[in-house]
Amino acid sequence: MEDRKSNLKLEGEGSYEGARKYQDAQHAFAKSGKVDAKAREAAKAVDGAEGPELEAARRAAAKGKSA
Repeated sequence: MEDRKSNLKLEGEGSYEGARKYQDAQHAFAKSGKVDAKAREAAKAVDGAEGPELEAARRAAAKGKSA
């Protein structure tokens, strides 16, 4: 049986192709073995000089805005 979603061409908010590519990339990254290193890198950035800027961006994103 053919997957019906594979034939749908919704774009923008409903881009099945974009969602599939994103999910595939996330799975590949999770399997790459780089997750711990990137987590340490992110923690270092948050605790470092760029921390206030990152926090401002996080707060703006939580409100649905961009920094």
